[in-house]
Amino acid sequence: MPLDFTAIDFETANPSNASACAVGMARVRDGRVVATASWLIRPPAGHDVFYDFNIGIHGIRPKDVARAPGWAAQLSRLTAFAGSDVLVAHNAGFDMAVLRAACEVTGDDCPPYRYLCSLQLARRTYELASYRLPLAAAAAGYGDFAHHDALADALACAHIVVDAAARTGAADVDGLATAAGVRISQIPVRTAPAVLAVA
Repeated sequence: MPLDFTAIDFETANPSNASACAVGMARVRDGRVVATASWLIRPPAGHDVFYDFNIGIHGIRPKDVARAPGWAAQLSRLTAFAGSDVLVAHNAGFDMAVLRAACEVTGDDCPPYRYLCSLQLARRTYELASYRLPLAAAAAGYGDFAHHDALADALACAHIVVDAAARTGAADVDGLATAAGVRISQIPVRTAPAVLAVA
């Protein structure tokens, strides 16, 4: 199988994982970026306050998302782009938590994506003083980019995975995970609570 995956990055409005305000994605086919997509998201009600700290990181403000569709309206767009790919993110636990939490608060079913963490991969591939995305991406040959721009971060993540695969000789994402000694995890399927029958 070829090296196919989708790199993804979320930005959030505040400390709530459900407060997704932007997403960036990069589709990789046979080790090459073939498509990108990014858009703003109006965070779900109750999770839509923008903290100064978060604004200072990504520069997105409430006025920027005021006319953007909400999470529930955009989830199908996200899944249409990613398809059945393995998702890859830098510190993937965070991005998968955003995906799960936003679905939970909007009542949407969270797709049970398989995912790989490029941060863990970078730690197994490079010897760096820090494995923050800009430094790991630079080690992969992907230099200056607008860190905390969702699409730029997704592209940086994609380049780390492609470079790690080249270094290990891995032909696909599963082979890369095995060669690097990292796990491909999966978002658990959310099941509806059991309803007890009343006699």
